[in-house]
Amino acid sequence: MTKTAGIILYPDFEELDAVGPFEVLGMFAKLDRDWNVVTIAEQAGPVRAFNGLQLLADHGFDDAPPLDVILLPGGLGSRAEMDNPRMLDFVRKAGAPAQWVTSVCTGAMILHRAGFLVGRKATTHWGAIHELRNLGGCDVQENVRWVEDGNVITSAGVSAGIDMSLYLVSKLKDAGAAKAVQKMMEYYPKPPEFESATVAGGKSA
Repeated sequence: MTKTAGIILYPDFEELDAVGPFEVLGMFAKLDRDWNVVTIAEQAGPVRAFNGLQLLADHGFDDAPPLDVILLPGGLGSRAEMDNPRMLDFVRKAGAPAQWVTSVCTGAMILHRAGFLVGRKATTHWGAIHELRNLGGCDVQENVRWVEDGNVITSAGVSAGIDMSLYLVSKLKDAGAAKAVQKMMEYYPKPPEFESATVAGGKSA
């Protein structure tokens, strides 16, 4: 039976929070036909992200398939969604039977409001650590890329979602599968050293 990972979209989500994990899980689904990746929003159709990118949600809340993995991206819109009864109801119902419940960035605050972080360790974007901590009831970790506690994995901001998703693939299958996805993506981060950056001609930038 095909297993399904669902990435939840909402207005003003952060693009890479959703697209980064989609790339990882989508690549995994290409390598392992037992898996499928879908996008879900309150209503099926286009959802506009914070920087203007529009993604099409495959399903609305009412026709979403059962999920083995649920992933909540963060972004400015998470502050509204953590008080959206329909969002919280869907996350609770979809997440309860899921094998893994995950978030990127401030998606953790939606998970918290839905009840998944109570008594657990968790993390979020560095700029929202205080917001998550102020919600109470969970042990907020700083200066980490992701935190696993039981079947819940929360990650820090934006690019950390890619790291978390690769780790998730290792849990869904094995380390070999995660390394295969990483190789296909050519994901070996080597950020530039801006202080010593040079441009064409060898002059300092």
